[in-house]
Amino acid sequence: MSEATRRDENGRDTGEVLIVTGMSGAGRSTAANALEDLDWYVVDNLPPQMLKPLLDLTELAAGVLPRVAVVVDVRGRDLFSDLPEAMRALRERRQIRLMFLDASDDVLVRRFEAVRRPHPLQGDGTLLDGIRRERQRLAAVRESADVIIDTSSYNIHQLATQVSDLFREEGAARHTLTLLSFGFKYGLPPDADLVADMRFLPNPFWSEELRALTGEDADVRDFVLEQEGAREFLDAYAAALRPVLEGYQRENKRHSVVAVGCTGGKHRSVVMARELAERLGSIPGVAVRVKHRDLGRE
Repeated sequence: MSEATRRDENGRDTGEVLIVTGMSGAGRSTAANALEDLDWYVVDNLPPQMLKPLLDLTELAAGVLPRVAVVVDVRGRDLFSDLPEAMRALRERRQIRLMFLDASDDVLVRRFEAVRRPHPLQGDGTLLDGIRRERQRLAAVRESADVIIDTSSYNIHQLATQVSDLFREEGAARHTLTLLSFGFKYGLPPDADLVADMRFLPNPFWSEELRALTGEDADVRDFVLEQEGAREFLDAYAAALRPVLEGYQRENKRHSVVAVGCTGGKHRSVVMARELAERLGSIPGVAVRVKHRDLGRE
C-alpha cells in the first residue's frame, strides 16, 4: 500500500487495515497467526459493529498500530450479518482490504471430521447443512473481497507462506536465524535447532597472550581462522545451511537457532559464529543475528 493511501484528509498516518474472513475450516486461524508473525496487530472474532471503534483507535494511536488485521466470522452469530454494511461505511472513510478464505465443501467436511468439532452453523443438521448455510451468509462478503484464497489444496504451512508472500512488507525477512555461541561446560542451549562443535580447533585458552581476550578481539579471531580446517569448515557449513534456510522459508518456519559451541563459549565459538553470520547474511529472505550466551561468564 502506498504512503498516500495510508493518510487521512488531515495528513495523519492511518496505517493498514485488513479484514480476514471466510469459511469455517478454511484456515482463518492459520492466516491470523501468519499475519501476527509479520508483526500485524491481530484481533480475533471481532463483531462487525466494533470495527469503527477499532479504526478510531488506530487513528488516535498515530502510527503505534501501523498494520491491523481483524478476523470477523460467523462465530459472531447474528452480529455477523452487519459486516457488508459495516465494510461499505468504513471504505467510504479509508482504504480497507478484505481477505476471504475458501475451500471446497468436501475438504471442509474432512477438516471438521478430523478435529471432531461441529460446524458453528450446523445446529441439529449435518456438517454439510452448516457449510451451506455459511456459504449463503458469506456470498455478499465474498463478492466484495480484495483477495480470495482457496485453501483446498493447502496444508497449514503452504497457507501461511501464501499469506506471508501477500502481506509482508517489501524487503522484510521471511526467516530469522540466530547464531548462538555457547560453552559446552555450561550445557547445550535448549532451543537450538542445530549444534556445531568447534572443539576440533586448538583452544586459544592455552595461549597466555590470548587467554584473557575473547573471540571479539582481532588477535583471537586471527588465531582461530589460521588453524587447519577452520576456513574449510566455515565454507562447507555455510554451504550446507543454505538449502536448510531456504527450506525453512518454504515451510514457513520463521525462526531458527544454530548453536556454535566450544569449551567455555569465550573464544572459538564466538569467532566462528561471527564468521558464519558473514557468510549467511546474503541469503535472500533471511535476517541473521549473532548472540553470545556465555561470553563474560569466565
